[in-house]
Amino acid sequence: MTHGARVTIVTRTKNRPLFLARALDDIFGQTFQDFELVIVNDGGDPSDVDRLTSQRPEIERERITTLHHSQSVGMEGASNAGVKAGTGEFVVIHDDDDFWAPDFLARTVAYLDDSAHADETGVMVRTEIVIEELVGDRIEPVRREIFWAGMRQITLSDMLKINRAVPISFLYRRSVHEAVGFYNEDLPVVGDWEFHLRVLSHSRVGFLDGEPLAFWSQRPESEGHDGNSIFAKAAEHAHYDALVRDEHLRDDVARNGLGTVLYLTRVLAEQEELIVAQQRRLDDTTAKLDHILDRIEALNHTVVTRTSVGEFLKKPMLLARKLGLRS
Repeated sequence: MTHGARVTIVTRTKNRPLFLARALDDIFGQTFQDFELVIVNDGGDPSDVDRLTSQRPEIERERITTLHHSQSVGMEGASNAGVKAGTGEFVVIHDDDDFWAPDFLARTVAYLDDSAHADETGVMVRTEIVIEELVGDRIEPVRREIFWAGMRQITLSDMLKINRAVPISFLYRRSVHEAVGFYNEDLPVVGDWEFHLRVLSHSRVGFLDGEPLAFWSQRPESEGHDGNSIFAKAAEHAHYDALVRDEHLRDDVARNGLGTVLYLTRVLAEQEELIVAQQRRLDDTTAKLDHILDRIEALNHTVVTRTSVGEFLKKPMLLARKLGLRS
């Protein structure tokens, strides 16, 4: 590894050589090259990782450190191992299946180097979701969509609702770990969101808008090692999302008591009751309208098909005479 590199890139991988090969091309294709790469092979076959790294040019191999875990320690444990093995001033998690625009590092490092952003712990970038599928030994893009297209800044209030960033999009100062700790290894999923919450509770995070600089790969149809946890472990995401919220709520109650929380939950409950009542009224109105439409349709059927009035409708003047409405 090259000591003194400004950026530590941590790549987590496990039995996905096709993706890892693309990730290596992506990383070493960056316009900014002052980085070290820590590959954390979290319980996967070491031969695939070693083969791919051995094929890189020597000048690149000198900047790679590979950690082989004989057994998986989980995503957040792998992140922590990679972060601690590096020395860079800045840190970013580059999972093996995600990728960047060529100037991601150049743009994000320049942002944090700007004295105007000295108080910001890190910077997140506009991100694009890339839906992919595996076709033999190829990775084929299916479609693309902007992740949180309406987002213009990173705020704690928004992050409290739902995770609005993914690891590939976030370059941050290593010093933040001294303030908020490392990734929570007790979380098999949602660990990046929980880390983002702690970071944003400590300081501001910048946002680079414009064209996407980070690309989050998703494969809804893939399973096993090639799948995404957001699809394969959807129930776990919901479960641990609730546990994270409960843990932080307990911490707040321990410090400040139940008063504010009890008041806010009552307000929220009243809002929920209003929403339920409004929905009930809408459902009743919809049912009445459906009934009226059914009656109109039945009447129309009777008039047109069961009487001769249908023919009169084609002849307005005749109909008027029959009904005695002509002046």
